[in-house]
Amino acid sequence: MIASAASRALGTGIQVAVADDARLQVAMDVVMNWLAQFDLAASRFRADSEISKLNAAGGAPTRVSPLLARVIAVALDVAAITDGIVDPTVGAAMNTIGYDRDFDEVAHAELRSARAQPVPAPGWHSVRLDRNSGVVTLAPGVQLDVGSSAKAFAADATAELAEREVEAGVLVNLGGDIAVAGTPPEDGWRVRVTDDHARTADAAGQTIAITAGGLATSSTTVRAWSVAGAPMHHIVDPRTGLPAPVVWRTVSATGPTCVAANAASTAAIVLGAGAPQWLRRHGFPARLVAHDGRVLHLGGWPEGGDDAAPLGGAPGDLTE
Repeated sequence: MIASAASRALGTGIQVAVADDARLQVAMDVVMNWLAQFDLAASRFRADSEISKLNAAGGAPTRVSPLLARVIAVALDVAAITDGIVDPTVGAAMNTIGYDRDFDEVAHAELRSARAQPVPAPGWHSVRLDRNSGVVTLAPGVQLDVGSSAKAFAADATAELAEREVEAGVLVNLGGDIAVAGTPPEDGWRVRVTDDHARTADAAGQTIAITAGGLATSSTTVRAWSVAGAPMHHIVDPRTGLPAPVVWRTVSATGPTCVAANAASTAAIVLGAGAPQWLRRHGFPARLVAHDGRVLHLGGWPEGGDDAAPLGGAPGDLTE
């Protein structure tokens, strides 16, 4: 019997589900304990985190933990695969547009000052990682924000660890980045795809079933704020240092891992009108929702049962 529990970590909602209800608490403990270590390694909103210390190192070679080295390696791999469309060197750009603290604080802050000059990303080639020693060297001025690829990596890692511990199928949902591991329920893991992962199961959207790999959604509607009256959201185009123009308010994609799915959904938001061609070329099943609620399904994404509303499309609550 499927059982699920919810919590919060990394500034977002967390959901863990298992196919064996007797093992739910064990799975939840595995996930939350690992995320605590991950937060200390990779959160740029903690002054005591490894990545904050790396960003403050002024370009000096810095040995990082195996966990942070792996997170940075994943972010660099995603940047390479997406030709820099999803890039971890957007930290300074994020700070410039006001996303310099946990989003709960950004959402309630009075950001009235005029916008500073945009800061395009220096580019992932400005990061040197020795994957054997774990030594990282940033070019002067580079600020890392491993962001969405790191959260997707965390979903993949915790799902695999929890499944190994409980010996039953596991789903981990980290703020809309979903990974599954082990034997799924008979009808698959049923997920409501909506604009906001925190919405209830009856929110406008579409229910699909996944049995392996990952499902990720990138949205411009959830983590949004304004600076001096100018609208902002958290998906930055590294080429400009500004939030990507909103062609698609939400993009969901599936992949062999949550990292792959997240790379596709994030790249699609940044690419805008070019997203369908890019997704087709790379073979990602995807659901794209325009601002007016029009929905486009690509690459074998399930048809039918889609009721996106004019402001309503990111993986949300499980439906049982």
